[in-house]
Amino acid sequence: MMIMANKLYLVAVLVASYAALSSARTFTVGDDQGWMSGIDYTDWTSGKTFAVGDKLLFSYGSQYHTVTEVSKSGYYTCSGSDALSDDSSGWTVVTLTAPGTRYFICNIPGLCSSGMKLSVTVAESGPVPSGATRGTLVPAMGSVVVAVATGALVKLALF
Repeated sequence: MMIMANKLYLVAVLVASYAALSSARTFTVGDDQGWMSGIDYTDWTSGKTFAVGDKLLFSYGSQYHTVTEVSKSGYYTCSGSDALSDDSSGWTVVTLTAPGTRYFICNIPGLCSSGMKLSVTVAESGPVPSGATRGTLVPAMGSVVVAVATGALVKLALF
């Protein structure tokens, strides 16, 4: 009986882990326009819920912009001098790994002060509140997980 309980526990853990990981979303910052000047990023975040495990995808012209993660102070002063990270590749993916607020600016002179900055509040992972959007689903695991339960193989197809 103890072996069967352990096997059932393993299946429950695998299913719960997949559910948590598969709910992770990828948000393309600025949607179709991407990371560029002239977009109200405060408006862009409105109505969206960001959770631990979600990703932010910044798509931009590498010769024109940067994605610079800064402190709260750096965000409000538009200063990247003490940047937590800085990228100018044109394609930056940031995984939201912990609850709290993350701050991003474009560190090209004048662009942050003209509004090219993003503040994202990350909630614990969990269900999406009614009426909120969570972005595009991105598979977080392989297509199939196999677990042993009650002496038989159980296939969990993950789409």
